[in-house]
Amino acid sequence: MTKQLTVILSAVFLLSSCSEKEDLPFQSGLENYPTLSMVLKDSSKYHVQILYTQIDRNEHANPLMTTYEFNLDDERYFYPASTVKLPIAILALEWLEEQNIEGLTAKTIMLTDSVRPSQFPALVDSTSESGLPSIGHYIKKILLVSDNDAYNRLYELLGQDYINQKLKEKGLNQTMINHRLSMPMSPEENRQFNPIRFVDKSGKVILEIPARSTETVYSNPDQPKIGKAYYSGDSLINEPLDFTYKNKFSISDFDGVVKRIVFPQAFLGDERFTISEDHRNFILKYMSMLPAESDFPSYPQEEYTDSYSKFFKFGTNESPIPAQFRIFNKTGWAYGHLIDGSYFVDFENGVEFFVTAVIYTNENETLNDDTYETEEIGMPFFAELGEYLYQRELKRKKQIPADLSRFRFEY
Repeated sequence: MTKQLTVILSAVFLLSSCSEKEDLPFQSGLENYPTLSMVLKDSSKYHVQILYTQIDRNEHANPLMTTYEFNLDDERYFYPASTVKLPIAILALEWLEEQNIEGLTAKTIMLTDSVRPSQFPALVDSTSESGLPSIGHYIKKILLVSDNDAYNRLYELLGQDYINQKLKEKGLNQTMINHRLSMPMSPEENRQFNPIRFVDKSGKVILEIPARSTETVYSNPDQPKIGKAYYSGDSLINEPLDFTYKNKFSISDFDGVVKRIVFPQAFLGDERFTISEDHRNFILKYMSMLPAESDFPSYPQEEYTDSYSKFFKFGTNESPIPAQFRIFNKTGWAYGHLIDGSYFVDFENGVEFFVTAVIYTNENETLNDDTYETEEIGMPFFAELGEYLYQRELKRKKQIPADLSRFRFEY
């Protein structure tokens, strides 16, 4: 158990046992949030889970966190989609520091080869300033626009054993990562990892990693299934879709990863990510950067609006996000699931809080048919939840104001 100064309060428990005078989240003030109210009232249909953490500061400016749960159930499976990219990005930097090889940095050229028909090489990257790939550049693409190929390359670098063992060591026991994204591979092929070379600018090899595989089968023992039917190509299969060999990342673990990178001091040493302060700042900077603020890679604002990957409060608005706000987050979106884990900051008003949530919007219970209620329910839910919690935080009185200057980065 972590040493966070955290009070965990179950929303179900709160409804029955707390004083009526206490203004607790998700119990009142929902009349101006119709989608949020509807989803909370029918939480079983939407498989919604929420963790909301209030932050106060002590006289040493250390965070004191009080966490409220709504419908939390870490045993209930949901597909985590791109949220798994965040721990992979952080672990890539942890792996890098463990190598302790002169000349091997996040900027070193990383060349991925292929030795199997299902694998693809990556020897160039036109989106980087040098035209060549690197760990650092892959992390930028993951955190800015959730690039699938960038995740796959870091997954191939680390391999399943390293990833899953490291996450378990940190107490993230409801997480399992076992496949590439947007690449239709068998579980067996996902246990095969490409050979990789790190080279300097002259082409001299700094580190060479051969093709590898794992004998361990990482799968969900509960053999979770979702929906009533699914499409495989053009064929409709009238049975639930099996997620036994899909990634798992519980809401508690996702929330914990965000908190570990924002407030590592709130965790025991072996529960933290072992990365330098420079690397932690690198992750925080690109978690909060908006796509249009990046030069390499470059993303046109017409296609990648400020709210492209900022669901809370701004998810339904394509207008620029005001400069007073920064959201340090990672989102996911697949199979009717929408997920966001965020550290939300308003510099002008001294507001800071964590919120992590998942919703499932799939009225017809058919997967892979591209018919999900994302725009009608999913995005409005996140926008209203973010606004609801933000308004609560604006009204909440704090004995010691938060100094948020540490989270201002140059973009």
